[in-house]
Amino acid sequence: MTKKRTPAPKQPAAVIGAGIAGIATAVRLALKGHAVTVFEAQDTFGGKMHQFTLPGGYRFDAGPSLFTLPALVDELFRLAGRNPQDHFRYERLDPITQYFFADGTRLTAWAGEEQFATEVEQKLGTPAADVLAFLRRSGRAYAATESTFLHKSLHKASTYLSPDVLKAVAALPGLGLTGTMHQRHASAFRDERLVQLFDRFATYNGSDPYQAPATLSLIPHLEHGIGAFYPEGGIYSIAQSLVGLAQELGVQFRYSEPVLEILTADKHVTGLRTGQDGYDFGLVVSNMDVVPTYRRLLPTQPAPERTLGQPRSSSALIFYWGVAREFPELGLHNIFFSQDYRQEFAAIFGQKTVSADPTVYVNITSKKTPPDAPAGHENWFVMVNVPHNEGQDWDALIQTTRRAVLEKVSRVLGVAVEPLLRAEQVWDPRGIEQRTSSFGGALYGSSSNNALAAFLRHPNFSGQLEGLYFCGGSVHPGGGIPLCLLSAKIVADLIK
Repeated sequence: MTKKRTPAPKQPAAVIGAGIAGIATAVRLALKGHAVTVFEAQDTFGGKMHQFTLPGGYRFDAGPSLFTLPALVDELFRLAGRNPQDHFRYERLDPITQYFFADGTRLTAWAGEEQFATEVEQKLGTPAADVLAFLRRSGRAYAATESTFLHKSLHKASTYLSPDVLKAVAALPGLGLTGTMHQRHASAFRDERLVQLFDRFATYNGSDPYQAPATLSLIPHLEHGIGAFYPEGGIYSIAQSLVGLAQELGVQFRYSEPVLEILTADKHVTGLRTGQDGYDFGLVVSNMDVVPTYRRLLPTQPAPERTLGQPRSSSALIFYWGVAREFPELGLHNIFFSQDYRQEFAAIFGQKTVSADPTVYVNITSKKTPPDAPAGHENWFVMVNVPHNEGQDWDALIQTTRRAVLEKVSRVLGVAVEPLLRAEQVWDPRGIEQRTSSFGGALYGSSSNNALAAFLRHPNFSGQLEGLYFCGGSVHPGGGIPLCLLSAKIVADLIK
């Protein structure tokens, strides 16, 4: 009788940071048989995706507010043999966004491509056929490139031997590698308002549409082709549900225990050191921004200076306001555009300051989750795109920007908003950097302001230290909820 051989146990793994990418990585490694421990500097999980409540009963999702590609979350539950709907639910948004242009035009971005195109024709005068042609071209570009550029490492030769590469290469001539997003949109549409609307998608990864490559014009497909969604209970529920799954799989979370050093010997990772103890690990995944990972946790190791020196993405200045009134003309997502978009991005990326006339984004989750605000009130998450922190006088910029935001939304809505404020909190790039270790408070690590940016992002593995991997918004494939989840998938696939 042949004795059954017991599989060798897989080495324990450590994940540094309980952001969404770190949580997803922990789930995937646990499913592969690793004993996983997550070390988090804060007293809770989520990273930028945390929540808080202001006096008076106003609940806020602190960071991300837009949810696309929910199948990436569902996949984690299915891999674990769970029915996703038993743990995490969401609805497809329709409409997606309410747009308010500087000339007084208002436009509703409906989820369906046909209805959205008709809305654009009626409000802006651009033929619906032109809008549909653009959106469908965006969809084809996404379909041709996602499996190569988003689901796999760009830094492994095996990626380029995949049949998917042939599909991506065939699509390259139509992706506009030599032009910018703005040039692509301005050539597709004559109406400057519609160009501005599509240029806005550059901010989804913290970039400048006047510099970012035209390849990013595939981003609108995520909303209008696949859909924008709202999780039941808000964005925080994404992290909450995945932490619950991770704990069911045996993942251990050690909160309020920041990692001080990644220990190495002979080009191998050997463990971690925190303020509480030293731990042996032959496998470490850093969900911390790649810059402080090298500068703080690997001080004796050579750093990839060219990669770490890539221009940073934009950051955010966020006002959390409890508003003592309901505004039926507003939806979950609302955009109040600036008059001069080019000047606004020149201020952010050129002058490293905040435009005097910023575009304002207002997210109101009480529209979908009424308990997020008292009856008859709303919780306004008010965000302005700003440069990353380089020592600007943020206290002064906060005050001038606050006045500009209040003036703009009050003028557009025809109601003085400031007297309606019952609670307020502010998060600026300094605070984002302090809480999340995002270098300079940059929300997406490096920007995508050149055609090779995707290839210049840090890979998901170390080329110098065996056993060291990277996930999260500062490495490939980039920032935002979907790309962070995909970084976890790439890391898990790389670990044999």
